[in-house]
Amino acid sequence: MRFHGTSRDEPEINLIPFIDVLLVVLIFLMLSTTYSKFTELQIKLPVADAEQQRDYPKEVIVSVSSDGRYMVSKTPVEGRSIEAISAALVAAAKAGKDSVIIISADASATHQSVITVMEAARRSGMNQITFATQSTAQAGAK
Repeated sequence: MRFHGTSRDEPEINLIPFIDVLLVVLIFLMLSTTYSKFTELQIKLPVADAEQQRDYPKEVIVSVSSDGRYMVSKTPVEGRSIEAISAALVAAAKAGKDSVIIISADASATHQSVITVMEAARRSGMNQITFATQSTAQAGAK
């Protein structure tokens, strides 16, 4: 019995699909990369050593204590009614209805006292309200 040697074809790696995929990835990267413009004017900005201005005319800070007392822009509010808080907000708002109300409530303040400030702001026509918080690093330092 004589076996004829089977001719083995050498395995061949076809590189054409691999090159196609690499070209597609290269084109994608070229199109999605943003290039910075080095041809712009090179300018040096002036330097000032003064502190930044801390008076923001559009901001009205409302502080709410844990026992339900209110302060509008560091001025105590007489009474706890919505009308008293609304009048204090109108008096403290330098930018009028464009003012931003920042509610800085104590963590143990009641929900109702915060809602009272929000209702007073709505009645005053000020609808931009935000809440002040502190980071955990600041809370741990105190």
